[in-house]
Amino acid sequence: MKMKNIGAAVLALSFAFSFGACMETQATSRSDIAAISVKANGSNFQYWNEDAASFQALKDYVKDVTSRKSKNYIPPEERVAVFDMDGTLLGERTPSYFEWMMYLHRVTDDPSYTPSEEDRAIADAVTGKSDATFTGDEIAQSQSRVFAGMTVPEYDDYVRQFMETEAAGLNGIKRGEEFYLPMAEVMSYLQANGFDVWVISGSDRAALRVLADGVLPVARDHFIGKDVQYVASGQGAADGNDYVFDQKSDVVVRGELLQRDVRMNKVAAIVREIGRQPVLAFGNSMGDASMFNYTIAKNKHKAMAFALLCDDTEDDRGNEDVAATMRAACEENGWTPVSMRDDWKTIYGYGVKAEGK
Repeated sequence: MKMKNIGAAVLALSFAFSFGACMETQATSRSDIAAISVKANGSNFQYWNEDAASFQALKDYVKDVTSRKSKNYIPPEERVAVFDMDGTLLGERTPSYFEWMMYLHRVTDDPSYTPSEEDRAIADAVTGKSDATFTGDEIAQSQSRVFAGMTVPEYDDYVRQFMETEAAGLNGIKRGEEFYLPMAEVMSYLQANGFDVWVISGSDRAALRVLADGVLPVARDHFIGKDVQYVASGQGAADGNDYVFDQKSDVVVRGELLQRDVRMNKVAAIVREIGRQPVLAFGNSMGDASMFNYTIAKNKHKAMAFALLCDDTEDDRGNEDVAATMRAACEENGWTPVSMRDDWKTIYGYGVKAEGK
């Protein structure tokens, strides 16, 4: 979601949520999502329309590159698939990314925390309450800074608590259940066919690990995202190159941003942390364009990029104009479009709809 659209969306929904807010959910539970298992031959997909062009393209591709008789055969060790998170595996329009909404809760609604004037000003700009403008780095710094001083377990618990809040704008679903069922199937299908699956996101790496834990079939060391600096509880201002961690110390989140994982930085992170060029990429926005192009360009293997279109306004809070722009980008760049409205049978579960639908 572009920065200029976030304020109106947040204000329209009033982001009325609180810790401990529980509702009877109609969504597919986290344990049920975790139990999704697609066979290597793809015969038991449940959430895709089998006549969808994107679905057929994916199955044809996998069958081709995993067949030893095919000229396009890819050895298992080189079958790398990368997925964006927000808007690709997890809802991002309720009314914005999980990380952004957790940040806004921390600054505006958490009675245990008093934000600085700077962080309050940035949050007001994000929600459209002020006309002030801040760079992406300034916002990301603020998102990291407001959790400064938390130990790793404390931060993980904070994420888990926020996962229990309602997904604004959808009925019957909590934020921790907001995974796209058809994409969970894709992950399972690829792993059944020997693909090494990674998540490459602009959101906080530590938060993603908690969000996906026990739900998506992704190892903890296969998440790449925005990174913050970690320091010892007694370290103070000492440089990490000089300070020795002792056995009485805790590791705490300092809140200083190390790097945002967006656009070209996604490609750099893939090169640095994976060390192999992907052959499949899945995303949903121009923020994933660099990752798409890196995957399909100058690749010694047959490769594809799939771009999700947020065109479903019944089962999700889609935006048809944004979807049309993304479809045009697919046509221009050779990416395969995936219509969330036409190619999928459901997004979050058959009882979940956009509010008012």
